[in-house]
Amino acid sequence: MSFSEKEKHFHHSVLSNSSLNWSRHLLIQRSQVTSLFGADALWRKGYTGAKVKMAIFDTGIRADHPHFRNIKERTNWTNEDTLNDNLGHGTFVAGVIAGEDAECLGFAPDTEIYAFRVFTDAQVSYTSWFLDAFNYAIAINMDVLNLSIGGPDYLDLPFVEKVWEITANNIIMVSAIGNDGPLYGTLNNPADQSDVIGVGGIDYSDHIASFSSRGMSTWEIPHGYGRVKPDVVAYGREIMGSKISTGCKQLSGTSVASPVVAGVVCLLVSIIPENRRKEILNPASMKQALVEGAAKLVGPNMYEQGAGRVDLLESFEILKSYQPRASIFPSILDYTNCPYTWPFCRQALYSGAMPVIFNATILNGMGVIGYVQSPPTWHPSTEEGNLLRIHFTYSEVIWPWTGYLALHMQIKEEGAHFSGVIEGNVTVRIFSPPAQGEKTARTSTCVLQLKLNVVPTPPRSKRILWDQFHSIKYPPGYIPRDSLDVRNDILDWHGDHLHTNFHIMFNMLRDAGYYVETLGSPFTCFDASHYGTLLLVDLEDEYFQEEIEKLRDDVINTGLGLAVFAEWYNVDTMVKMRFFDDNTRSWWTPVTGGANIPALNDLLEPFGIAFGDKILNGDFSIDGEHSRYASGTDIVRFPRDGYIHSFPFLDSSESGATQNVLLNSGMNKADSPILGLLDAGEGHIAVYGDSNCLDSSHMVTNCYWLLRKILDFTGSNIKDPVLFSESAKQDVPLYEDDNRLPSRRTDVNYTLYSAVTGKDLICRSDSRFEVWGTKGYNLHVRGRNKIMPGHHVIDLGRGLNSTFGSSRSRRPKFTKKRKGDSLGNRYFSLLYRDELDVPELVASHWVVPAIVAVTGFVLILSIWRIHHKRRRRRRSASGRLANL
Repeated sequence: MSFSEKEKHFHHSVLSNSSLNWSRHLLIQRSQVTSLFGADALWRKGYTGAKVKMAIFDTGIRADHPHFRNIKERTNWTNEDTLNDNLGHGTFVAGVIAGEDAECLGFAPDTEIYAFRVFTDAQVSYTSWFLDAFNYAIAINMDVLNLSIGGPDYLDLPFVEKVWEITANNIIMVSAIGNDGPLYGTLNNPADQSDVIGVGGIDYSDHIASFSSRGMSTWEIPHGYGRVKPDVVAYGREIMGSKISTGCKQLSGTSVASPVVAGVVCLLVSIIPENRRKEILNPASMKQALVEGAAKLVGPNMYEQGAGRVDLLESFEILKSYQPRASIFPSILDYTNCPYTWPFCRQALYSGAMPVIFNATILNGMGVIGYVQSPPTWHPSTEEGNLLRIHFTYSEVIWPWTGYLALHMQIKEEGAHFSGVIEGNVTVRIFSPPAQGEKTARTSTCVLQLKLNVVPTPPRSKRILWDQFHSIKYPPGYIPRDSLDVRNDILDWHGDHLHTNFHIMFNMLRDAGYYVETLGSPFTCFDASHYGTLLLVDLEDEYFQEEIEKLRDDVINTGLGLAVFAEWYNVDTMVKMRFFDDNTRSWWTPVTGGANIPALNDLLEPFGIAFGDKILNGDFSIDGEHSRYASGTDIVRFPRDGYIHSFPFLDSSESGATQNVLLNSGMNKADSPILGLLDAGEGHIAVYGDSNCLDSSHMVTNCYWLLRKILDFTGSNIKDPVLFSESAKQDVPLYEDDNRLPSRRTDVNYTLYSAVTGKDLICRSDSRFEVWGTKGYNLHVRGRNKIMPGHHVIDLGRGLNSTFGSSRSRRPKFTKKRKGDSLGNRYFSLLYRDELDVPELVASHWVVPAIVAVTGFVLILSIWRIHHKRRRRRRSASGRLANL
């Protein structure tokens, strides 16, 4: 495992076979804060952190350092033969917690310091070193543990599960949330774990520090919604702490904010008599004291500040009279409280929408393990509250100390015209086994207060559906960044969600009057007649065959608009992006490009559209709007009568390297098509080859202006005169042979990362209630392995005939002939085989019903004749009986 103090250590080229370190790294950038929290008030009461065992996992500390009065033990878990801190990071952290120098006082000077050296002088560490050190911390019964480190790998299961073991052993862990702000979806592990106190940073003006990572957590995506993190924030800019040998210095970062809170925790632990600490204090009860006592800041939202700024004295009052109980964090969801409850306060609920999911955390101070005693219940305050339907998902077992409660909220059909506020609360009862010396189980009722805005269902043209389901992000696999110009951030790990790295775009769409819903299930799980546009941005996953067929019908027959923002894809470039990971001791190679272009091309094939494998860079302008095209792809197939916009760009792909040399020698850049617009039956399609202009992670210039024009077209058929100029209209189709389209990598097992490949088609809890657990609209009555009937035949002459009429074109393969198929199944396979042209397909839609009708008539006639014969026999038998 490799650790780096600043991002500058990642400025290596990743387009070469060089060694690169990417994992958890030290979180620090660059006084006296104890008085700001009122620590001196507790000191005067005699609370100074005495007999509190504090584990500092860092770079070590020198035994004779004059700032510390109580260094109990130093241990070294690295491959270097020293216990000393030669970097200064560990000493500084210890000073913030327990320093006694007058210039840089710590919060709890009498705390017993246990220094765990888990980093080398080169700032390198490994998961195995941490596991060994964690085991020792458990063995010597630590009280508090500080980790001013972090990384994006929440699937490093040996590490994550050992953190669970640490907290399960009643060790309170405090960790820095990360220095990847102001970007959203950048929470670092282990601070993003619910059993850990995750700390963000603020400045002395109570503004969120620019470097502080933002939520939400991304573990739950795509089928759920992230949790609120950080838990709390503390001062983390220009904090005074101890130098390596003597003296004080200032540093900034969440590495600093974390020991500020760790020092507060040590001070709070010391207020409980030593013989009762383990009965009262645990990771959940301490977090309850911190979040319930925190001061909410004006301005930042919940995914920036969590519960707010730590308030030592308020938390002190809570702990003084604390009784073991369970609670929900956050305990209030108020849609009228903007901006704190962003993004929920930005978009009201309405009937017919995808469920709005809110994921709260259960804090169980009653015991390390707990259970939900009975299903959560919704208690509306007024009659209007009955218009709200809530489905609950929650932890089956609350362990260690924490669990989740997710609310899936929808407005019932009878509320389609309701406008107003719905209030009430959700209650859930938690129980834990009896504590030592007790005979009955501990029980507690948790309450979550809701205040929701509701509006009438918006018109179809203003409703956008965002595809979250087909997005894959690190850490399941090496998913590379989208902009290859950004060399210091090699992974695509920010969630690619409306409320993480696309949050600015979400706000823009709301300002423009659009309502945006999230789909975390396949395309078969939504009713296209409700939406103006399906928005596909930077997607890496594959598609079920049923999705491809349904989307074709949704666009051409149902009038669904389709807007696609793609990304680069070039196999040669991917191979060059491999790097050696020190922690796993293995070479990592991207499993796809910025987007999965081969899969997108399969999805768009019914419309005669395909992307290529160029990696284009450059500036361009449309109607006075200047934009940057950053590592985008090109369009290589497009039907005639569509509109194409091309611009001169530099191709930076490996295959374009020779051309680039010539271009840099003075030749003109080649024009490349990047934007296409098309009428497709009843629907409208727009495709664009780059998503960086919508993604706030590494954006150079935004293209929100272009997105608005595209949505005007796809949702309302409003055609901007510049985008639909005669000069952009295609008189002949743009076409590339199949064998020249980008191909999938053959050396990647995609089933390890995909929600599609090797998986079952099913609608999850983030789709409409009436299709949960099924295969979706118009599909759930059919078996997954059954041959699917075709959709209505579309006249492809309206802008699509040029491609579909070509002998080179192919329909998607919707059915496969299987060994053992019946004659009937083989017949349907013939009807939907790849080689079938349009006239034969049209015929199939009256031949099959005709055959079925004739067969049915013959069958009915046969049944009638049999029935008639039986009646004659019964009559003759009864006659003979009468005669007897």
